[in-house]
Amino acid sequence: MRTETQTVFERTHPGRMGVVLGDDAPSATLPADLARKSAAELPELSEVEAIRHFTHLSRRNFGIDLGMYPLGSCTMKFNPRVNEAAARLPGFARLHPKTPAELSQGALRLMHELQGYLAEISGLPAVTLQPAAGAQGELVGLMLIRAYHESNGHPRKKVLIPDTAHGTNPASCSICGYAVETVPSGKDGRLDLDALRDAMNEDVAAIMVTNPNTLGLFESGIREAAEIVHAKGGLVYCDGANLNAIMGITRPGDFGADVMHINLHKTFTTPHGGGGPGSGPVAAREFLAPFLPSPVVVKNGDAYALDFDRPKAVGRVHGFNGNFGMLVRAYTYIREMGPDGLKRVSQIAVLNANYAKEKLKDLYHLPYPGPCMHECVLSDKTVPNGVTTMDVAKRLMDYGFHPPTVYFPLVVRGAIMIEPTETESPERIDDFVASMRAIFEEAKNDPDIVKHAPHNQAVKRVDEARAVKRMRLTADMEN
Repeated sequence: MRTETQTVFERTHPGRMGVVLGDDAPSATLPADLARKSAAELPELSEVEAIRHFTHLSRRNFGIDLGMYPLGSCTMKFNPRVNEAAARLPGFARLHPKTPAELSQGALRLMHELQGYLAEISGLPAVTLQPAAGAQGELVGLMLIRAYHESNGHPRKKVLIPDTAHGTNPASCSICGYAVETVPSGKDGRLDLDALRDAMNEDVAAIMVTNPNTLGLFESGIREAAEIVHAKGGLVYCDGANLNAIMGITRPGDFGADVMHINLHKTFTTPHGGGGPGSGPVAAREFLAPFLPSPVVVKNGDAYALDFDRPKAVGRVHGFNGNFGMLVRAYTYIREMGPDGLKRVSQIAVLNANYAKEKLKDLYHLPYPGPCMHECVLSDKTVPNGVTTMDVAKRLMDYGFHPPTVYFPLVVRGAIMIEPTETESPERIDDFVASMRAIFEEAKNDPDIVKHAPHNQAVKRVDEARAVKRMRLTADMEN
């Protein structure tokens, strides 16, 4: 239908409107220098047309509220509605960011207590809540590392990163002015300690390690790796994107990390995947505390305040005090789960990933055998008739699932990364496994149905490169 592909601006009819304010509506006059010189080009639609347009768009999307979303390394788990309710409490939602500290004690108390919870969970006592996303948290963590080395008179030149790292890691290093040197993984998919020893010297500012790594494997040599780096004066950065696999079981601060970021929007449940907002607090050891961004929430007696007197701070990295709504959601989640609940979350996340792996490894190639953590990585190496990972991912959409992460990590050719998360029931994981097995049988007996999938979606197989390079993001206002 023509209207299905039109933007709301292309459906406009001059003079049509959805709401009539009436003569008794309150009026307001803007100063002349603030008023528009011409009318805004807003769409003109009836109420029913507007509602149908946006309802139609919502039905073309797939979200966690509709079904399983096993997007590996992204932790697309269900977000309890109580977190949303807490973030929408008027005292939080309507609090102006410029409200003086003495009039926002409740919000500051929440932030101060959240700093404490994250310090306890990470094993790192100094926390900033400012960073707005995981990637910004990475940058802030590296800024702390640079500031520390500069304070010692030697900023150093490069950061070591395993070949299984998230793509944001080298990008953050580059933005922070560091060169990147890749450290290869061993045959077991974990950091090669001999290669690390060879690469480590006094020019290395830090190593950036994701633990568990992006193969879903725990870096069992992390303590020794930290000792190797520390012996040469380097620091250990832990990419905390996969913290949901180890909460309450082990802590990065205990296995040698000096600084890490924490994705509140993943581990502690905030709706994400549509562009944010996220939240990426950074936790660090005490000797890095003077460099944390300003201000930091502190407690003086029974009162809470913002500490701006921080001469060594790397500066402010976000407007006001971070994405406060995300902090409320994380605080609520941590309080409702408690220490035992958070540990249970990690245990079930790991159990679910291993369950899915064991149910699929006889058909799909498992490049690194053995127990995995919260996600497992398979590949298309054994899928017959030239059916690829992308084909499998597209066909899963016909079965009612969001595709897993594909072709990542790069160290596995044709990678399929599956993260069921702890919020999926055994029955739903069985449905996913049954669909993956059915697709394998289709690849064997009727490969074309997989190669040309999806078949029952609003948008069929697209040219992936063209979809990225020739996006249409604006309406044709002339028509």
